[in-house]
Order: sequence, then C-alpha cells, then structure tokens
Amino acid sequence: MENFLIGINALCSFDALLAIGAGVIWGTVGGMIPGINGTIAMALLLPFTWGMEPHVAVMMLGGVYCGAEYGGSIPAILIGTPGTNAAAATVFDGYEMHKKGETGLALYLSLYSSVFGGLFGAIALIFLAIPLAKIALAFGPAEYFLLALTGLSLICSLGEDNIFKGIWAGLFGILLSTVGFDPFAGSPRFTFGLDDISDGFEMVALMMGLFAISEVFRQIQSFDIHDPQIQAQKSDTSMPKWSALHKFYKVNIISSIMGVIIGAMPGAGATVASFLSYSWFKKSSKDPDSFGKGNPTGVAAPEAANNAVTGGAMVPLLALGIPGSNSTAIMLGALMIHNVKPGPMLFIDHPEIPYGIFSSMFVANIFMFFVGVACIKFAIRLTSISKPALFAGILTLVFTGAYAFNSEAVDVLVAFLCGILGFAMRRAKLPHAATVLGFVLGFIMEANLRRALILTKGNYWNVFTNSSITLALTLIVLISIFLPLLKPLRKKFVVSKTY
Repeated sequence: MENFLIGINALCSFDALLAIGAGVIWGTVGGMIPGINGTIAMALLLPFTWGMEPHVAVMMLGGVYCGAEYGGSIPAILIGTPGTNAAAATVFDGYEMHKKGETGLALYLSLYSSVFGGLFGAIALIFLAIPLAKIALAFGPAEYFLLALTGLSLICSLGEDNIFKGIWAGLFGILLSTVGFDPFAGSPRFTFGLDDISDGFEMVALMMGLFAISEVFRQIQSFDIHDPQIQAQKSDTSMPKWSALHKFYKVNIISSIMGVIIGAMPGAGATVASFLSYSWFKKSSKDPDSFGKGNPTGVAAPEAANNAVTGGAMVPLLALGIPGSNSTAIMLGALMIHNVKPGPMLFIDHPEIPYGIFSSMFVANIFMFFVGVACIKFAIRLTSISKPALFAGILTLVFTGAYAFNSEAVDVLVAFLCGILGFAMRRAKLPHAATVLGFVLGFIMEANLRRALILTKGNYWNVFTNSSITLALTLIVLISIFLPLLKPLRKKFVVSKTY
C-alpha cells in the first residue's frame, strides 16, 4: 500500500498530468494517421523526454501507447483503412457499419470498448503483474506456434459460403510473409534478386493496399455522381444511448482478459490479440454469418482486446526487464536514457516508476475518453465530404503514409499493387481479410515452429504435445477447423430431414 501511495504521489503533479494528457492526444492523432502507428509516435516523442523526470517520461509514453491503440480504429471505421496494425480486425465490421449508416454506433462503441479494455488492463497490471509474468514465461516456441495457428484457423470462416476460398486466401498471405530474408538461414527467399524487398513486404503498405486502395477502386467503379440515392445517403453520427454500448460489457470483459494475457507474452502484441478475440466471438456466435457484415461485436471485441494489451505489455517490461513489443522497447529506451534499469529491482530502487505507471494508466484511459469524443466529432465531418474529394484524400493519405513509414518508394508501389490485387480478390469473392490474417500471423507461426522443431529434434508430435497449454491449443485449432467443414453437411442433413 505504501508503494501505491508513492505512485499516486508521483502522478499528482502538474508536470505528470500535463505529460499524460499531451501523450494521449499525440498518440490518438498518430494512431488516426495511417502509417504513423503507436511505435513511431512514441519514437518521435522520445527525444523530448530527455529533460523530464524518468517517471514523467514513461507516463507520457504510456499515454501515447494508449491513445495510439485507440486512434487506429477511427480511420478503420470511416475509410476502411486501419490506422494501426492492431485495428485491422476492426475494419471487417466497423467499416460495414459505417456503410450501413451506423457510423455513430461504430465509432462510440470503439471508444467505449477501448476505454474499457484499457482500464481492465490497468487493473490487471496492478493485481496480476507477477502471476502474468509466470504465465508469459510458460509460453515457449511450441505454445507461440499453436497460438498463431489458433488465430489462423479464423481463415476457415472468412470464406463465408466457400471456406476453401478463405483457406486459399490465407495461404497466399502466409506465402507473402515468407518473402525476404530467412529468419534462420539469413538467405533471401522469393525476392527474385530485388534488394528493395529483401526485408520482406511492409505490413502497413500491404494492409493499406488490400483494405483502402482496393475499396476506393471498388467504389470508383460503381460510383455515379448523378445517382440520387448516393447523393441522399446519410449516416447516423449521433452518440448512441449508454444502454446500446453497455450491453457489450460481456464481450469487453472476455476480450480484455484475452488482451491482457496475450499482451504479457513477449512478441505476441496487440494485432494477435485483436484477431484472436475477433475469431473467438465469430466462432462462438449463434449467427457467425453476420460477422463481416456490420456486427457491432466485431468492433467491440478487437478494440477491447488491443487496448487491454497496453496493460499486459507492461508486465514483462517492468517485472522482467523484457520489452514485449516495439512500443515497450521504446519505453525501455526511455528508462535507459535516464540510467534506470527495469526488472525486479525497479520495484525496490525506484518504486515511483512502476507504481506511477500503474496509476497513470488509469488517468491515461480516462483522458482518452474525452480526447476520443473530440476526435470523433472532428472525424465525423469527413463523412460529409463529397465522394470524389474523399477518394482523392484517401489515396493521398494512403500513399503518403506508405512512404512515411520507412521513407522507401517501394512501399508506395507495394501499396498500389496490393490495391489492384485486393480489387481483383473482391471481384473473385476471395476474402482479402484472410490474406491479411495469414500475412500478420505467418511469420510468428513459421519462426516459432522452426524453433520448436529444433528444441524437439524435429519431432512434430512433441511440438503438439509439449505441454498442457499446447494440448489445449491443439484441441481448439482442431475444433476451429472442422466445425466450419461440417457446417454444409449439417445444413444438408437438416434439409433432408425436413423433406
């Protein structure tokens, strides 16, 4: 209790509160801009923390982290382009809700779920830091491989009426993730001698191409400026009643638990958490076909999960001195700049830092609610812009973001080519979302499978039966794969029984 009072005392200063508020605003704006994710927003702010007290500097970066994870959902809903990688799963239903005219519900539900997940993660950080660190240490390469495989099993249900289309699209995404240097041999793969792609395709450019550019191409193809229905199309941008948001509290609780646990695992991150949460609720829904067509649960689940990750990701950093993600690596850098070494001794030598972070996560998420409301009101004005101007604005934003991420012209070309590819996949009714999922989880799955095989001396059976965790995950994967395959057979059985 004494240490918590030290943390609250460190928080209750003008400098600390100003730093947290500025961090949340900067993070939210950075998350809203495709190509400027939370890690880049934190890196840009890092030099300005030099003259600050160590605990104030980390509190500010924590505010950026929280704000960025939420900010990415706003462009995901309004223009179908995730501002951050973790918001990719929000596109599936958030953008569909916007197209159905439910813009206000989608945006405010995203904010509500993000704040819920962030506060849940902060509470978990206070009471479960040490137990979560033990869970994280129980995950080895085999467990990480099966965790990624669990997320990939979602591709079986992304193909809607034809699950094999989802599988093929997912496998194509995995193939794209193998382009670049082999993580173990160090030799280039599938680069065809092109040095520009020797590091592989950039995730930001690929997602913006498949999601945003392909959608712009699709709308341009069907757009008719003289169509009175298009001109008269209006969206409900009002803030929904509290009851309309609060009814998703069960979704938020389960998603937050998943986000905290996955966040505590070094290397997993918010993107994996959001996809796994989305996958879980789609598979457990009584109406899975409604996902991808504007189901609000498809917005609440990934947003609660990816914001709960912010609390979980602090666990390995503070308790073990291991950064679990790129964002927490920036925080580690900020601490080292001030000659502070994270780890178990941090709680004894500098209690104002870990306990100050615990307290600041609450304040950052409360700030995030008010910043989010202001940003939503500003962003909603985008919906009143004429379609041609909106198309031009999106393409400018996407190509600028693709270049700004690495300052590489090849990323602009990748985004454009992925836009054409995504448009062709839409025409062929191939789920481009499955390709993105395969690309995101492909590297995690491959790298950890190869590590697990090295540890088990090439024994595949031992990989799947390595521990009780791998057995449980294997069971989940098998159920996830075979249930969609049995669905057509079940329908035929019901029809034959009826007649």
